[in-house]
Amino acid sequence: MINCLWVGLGGFVGSVLRYLLGLIHLSEKTQFPLMTMLINIAGALAIGIIVGLAEKFSGLSPQIVLFLKVGLCGGFTTFSTFALESSQLFSAGKTTLGFVYIVLSVVLCILAVLLGKSLVKA
Repeated sequence: MINCLWVGLGGFVGSVLRYLLGLIHLSEKTQFPLMTMLINIAGALAIGIIVGLAEKFSGLSPQIVLFLKVGLCGGFTTFSTFALESSQLFSAGKTTLGFVYIVLSVVLCILAVLLGKSLVKA
């Protein structure tokens, strides 16, 4: 139960940070979602650093890792988890599976958004 609290607290911090950064409009002229892309890159970098530190320093508190990795990064952007899982597949030598995961995730999620929007319109 305490782990859920750590994840929830991290999620709160990550979500609020995402919201605040999202208030900065960088794409008004180009229509390109630059801030979202930067948030996703920052989240992927952060989760990479967190996982790297957790692997390098085995004495790191599991609750702090949960707070940072699942909570903070998860609340900030789930794209960081997607990037981590993709890199883990490649690192494990499962290159084909990694590419399948990436393509399916992107295509199916875009289709799911379109389906959800069309369900609401129907």
